[in-house]
Amino acid sequence: MRDAHETAPSRDTGDPADPDTTAPHTAGLPAAALAVPLPVNDLPGAVLPVTDLPGADLPGAGLPAATVRTRVTVPLRFGDGYTVTADLVTFHGLTDGQEHVAVVLGEAAAGRPPLVRLHSECLTGDVFGSARCDCGPQLREAVERIAEQGGVLLYLRQEGRGIGLYNKLDAYALQDQGLDTYEANAALGLPEDARDYTSAAQMLRALGIDALDLLSNNPDKAQQLRDLGLTVTHRVPTGVFTTAQNVRYLRAKVAHTQHTLPLTELTAG
Repeated sequence: MRDAHETAPSRDTGDPADPDTTAPHTAGLPAAALAVPLPVNDLPGAVLPVTDLPGADLPGAGLPAATVRTRVTVPLRFGDGYTVTADLVTFHGLTDGQEHVAVVLGEAAAGRPPLVRLHSECLTGDVFGSARCDCGPQLREAVERIAEQGGVLLYLRQEGRGIGLYNKLDAYALQDQGLDTYEANAALGLPEDARDYTSAAQMLRALGIDALDLLSNNPDKAQQLRDLGLTVTHRVPTGVFTTAQNVRYLRAKVAHTQHTLPLTELTAG
């Protein structure tokens, strides 16, 4: 729901002649964020091929079951005035033992898969509004887009692509000396991306979700979910949120991990 004084945002739904394009939704996002329409990366919806052994080698076979621990309704309000009501869900039995939270928003239409985002915790971007990354604007965008389509945002405790807050800040210091975000992790003896999405798959299964549209620019997220037995029908790109301080970071994500961002258009906003 919106506050009564807010004006509904204008929408660009992409090229009507091309059903596989969509324009990222940017209503209510900071003026410094530049949103660029991207094509939907319509990855195959089927799970990975299996061997002839019945069941033993199916993707996701043996995935431990998680169960819902608590589900509570919480009204959310963002700094730009956008409001929405969500259910926050906690879980028993997650394999990594972390306190991940599912944010359930809206209601998916019959016959349409829920829209899901795996959002890694970012204290600097989500809470303090750091301009060195695009995490805060992505979180804000995701909540509204998921509320409109119906689905779930998984808020995963994976600070710094899984290396933790202190290590992330150490990596920032190395980036100030000229390394990119991945080179800085390597210089610290850490993986470029330490994230594992087994718990995310457990959470989705516990919520009754086996097939989904994934809101992400990161092909690794979709592949890991498929390997864990979920069906990713489409991978839907987020907006592109550039600042003078994060362009190099975004370009590194394209070069190192093939994020679906328009490299030639990544210039400071």
